[in-house]
Amino acid sequence: MSSAAPHSTRSVVRPWPGVAFALHRRSLAVAAALALACVAVTALALTTGTYALGPAALLQTLLGQADAQHTFIVLDLRLPRALVALGAGAALACAGAIFQSLSRNPLASPDIIGFSTGSATGALTVILLAGERSASISLGALAGGAITCALLWLLAWRRQITGQGLILPGIAIAALLAAVNDYLLTRADLDQALQARMWLHGSLQGVGWEQARRLGLGAALALPVALWLAPRLRLLEMGDDVATSLGLRVGASQAGLALLAVGLTALAIASVGPIGFIALAAPQLARRLSRAPGAGLVVASLMGAALCAAADLIARHALAPFQIPVGLVTSALGGAYLVYLLAREWRRSS
Repeated sequence: MSSAAPHSTRSVVRPWPGVAFALHRRSLAVAAALALACVAVTALALTTGTYALGPAALLQTLLGQADAQHTFIVLDLRLPRALVALGAGAALACAGAIFQSLSRNPLASPDIIGFSTGSATGALTVILLAGERSASISLGALAGGAITCALLWLLAWRRQITGQGLILPGIAIAALLAAVNDYLLTRADLDQALQARMWLHGSLQGVGWEQARRLGLGAALALPVALWLAPRLRLLEMGDDVATSLGLRVGASQAGLALLAVGLTALAIASVGPIGFIALAAPQLARRLSRAPGAGLVVASLMGAALCAAADLIARHALAPFQIPVGLVTSALGGAYLVYLLAREWRRSS
């Protein structure tokens, strides 16, 4: 045993700088490609639609040199919607990456284990009581997500929020909260119920600079904290015993990361409603492209932003001139991706 310990230390510590550089270089290339994809999709969102614009007209509008009509369409209608799509997708993907890393399970995303539904319950309560434009929607979504997190933590405590110990109670809580949401809709008047039902599908229609500023401020505060805590995720993925031996306070780190992920989920839901699939698939797709171990929060966030912006573009143009909620598009794609994940796990187990 005395010779095995030095050998394992050398295999982890000495080759690490070279391996880290190789993985970082590929992740950087993937991140750059995803950033370009976000720019391209945003440009399409700003120039296409019933009122089409060319690249020159778009540039003039962004520089403040266009007429009032172009300014209204691009800066007041399309640009805030595009920014909210990017921000919501990045927040959900980052939250999904954190949950999947904590549980070491690809199915542990906010929309699967109940956090999205809990945040939606809190926000829906505020909408029905104070109106859709209330500034308290963010607080309601955060409170609903935090209560769901606390309940799930209590149910999964004995199994240390890993694997099945997180997934199965989360699915049960999500089902119960979905029933609560349906009950709240039955207690609302017709106009409120219609607005809330559209919001529950995840809709970017009608969002403006208020939602964009709120989402941008929250993301500017939360995402840097997530990146700062990312090394703790790498240690937690090695196992609680290894993380503890390296000096990490496992319980406090898990609680802090889980609350941060709940906050990111609530931030996105308060702005656009519950959008499925992004938090589930974006971290997995990012990890497959970058081929890097760990959560890869930067690449996952960029992947989520690109997916949400592309889904919103499809939602705008698929049935034009009618618009469908972006959540319906992402849910359809998410269902197919979930079937793929389950089929892959079945093949591995057999």
